[in-house]
Amino acid sequence: MPAPDPSTQDPADTGRYGAPRRLWRALDRHRPPGTDTVTRGWRSPLRGPWLTSVYGLALLVTLPLVVVTGLLDYAAYAPRFGQAFPTDVGWLRLPYFDWPTRPAWLFRLTQGLHVGLGIVIVPVVLAKLWSVIPKLFDWPPARSVAQVLERLSLLLLVGGILFQIATGLLNIQYAYVFGFDFYTAHYFGAWVFTAALVVHVVLKLPRLVTALRSRSPGAELRTPVAATRPEPPDPDGLVPARPGPPTVGRRGALALVGGGSLLLAALTVGQSFDGPLRRTAWLLPRGQDPGGGPNGFPVNRSVAAAGVRPEETGAAWRLTLRGGGTTATLDRAALLAMPQHTARLPIACVEGWSTVQTWTGVRLRDLAALAGVPEPASAHVRSLERTGLFRQATLQGNQVRDPDSLLALRVNGADLSADHGFPARIIVPALPGVHCTKWVSGIDFRADG
Repeated sequence: MPAPDPSTQDPADTGRYGAPRRLWRALDRHRPPGTDTVTRGWRSPLRGPWLTSVYGLALLVTLPLVVVTGLLDYAAYAPRFGQAFPTDVGWLRLPYFDWPTRPAWLFRLTQGLHVGLGIVIVPVVLAKLWSVIPKLFDWPPARSVAQVLERLSLLLLVGGILFQIATGLLNIQYAYVFGFDFYTAHYFGAWVFTAALVVHVVLKLPRLVTALRSRSPGAELRTPVAATRPEPPDPDGLVPARPGPPTVGRRGALALVGGGSLLLAALTVGQSFDGPLRRTAWLLPRGQDPGGGPNGFPVNRSVAAAGVRPEETGAAWRLTLRGGGTTATLDRAALLAMPQHTARLPIACVEGWSTVQTWTGVRLRDLAALAGVPEPASAHVRSLERTGLFRQATLQGNQVRDPDSLLALRVNGADLSADHGFPARIIVPALPGVHCTKWVSGIDFRADG
């Protein structure tokens, strides 16, 4: 084969970067079918750096809250006891610390924010994707190694947030159709998304700031549809080459997205309130109408689903306490004869709903003293429940010693119902609801943690 004629070569194709440039040009000549149609078919004059950056700023404020509250919720399950899922996360393990019992509404706040914000930002995420979707079909995908890294981070960012939202929404709807473990996928997926988000923010933050400063928000909100004009061409190619006529102004686009988020918030926030407002939480299937009476509040797992038989919770039921070389066995009458303590405490579920009720029972620290461990470092609680991830739980020392931590026997002045854990259940301030073990059969108090 004859050597290439130097006189016909583009100087840009020689030298150190010649091979990569030839690669980008070869890719450009072999465009996949349909890419031109996609990129030219999205002609909205609203699309451009300013509107994209407005949506991006909203996500930049909310997404870190969703990520941080999700990681805090994982920490609330006390992963050092092997009861946070997934149990083995390798070098992604969070630092161990004692989850606090105060304020008592802490887990209610973190889990409510995690689920609530995750739902509310869905319209913003979709709007942000709409504003940049032609760029996802650019060909060639990149024209330099730096752009390859940028596009890879974008792929992980878009794929990550769609995966987290989709699986999260299915989980709170109890639609377990994944074919994989939700907890494991959601945890590792969160780290992949977070890494991609950090890279994307580092790369794009200067342009976001520049774009936001390029136009007055007040002026945009006052501009009618007829006066809406495309933005000037931008380096990222967000502005369409041949924009069509506007059908809605930027004010209308922001109102549509904001209104969608407000609607989702209105259909979700009732999950955190008792009374009639709970019935407005149409997006949450659990406990919209939990019934009336003292036990009329949501249930995560019913006695039937737990497989607990009536004879196991009847007159033959006994609570076994162990610790310090001492074993004590108590029936419900003996527990009711002990000093009773009443506390008004919330209980919050991983699906995002919460409720506040008045609980009465025996302090856990009194039971620890009875078992011969006056200063417990931890307590292992066992349930009559035979199956499920949460049929047992380990409590931290501070959780056992808190004066409002109870083995609850009654709620709102009445005996616990079977679905709420009769004859006895655990209630601890700021503890995830699934660790407020129901149908308790035994507690092992440990002095050494």
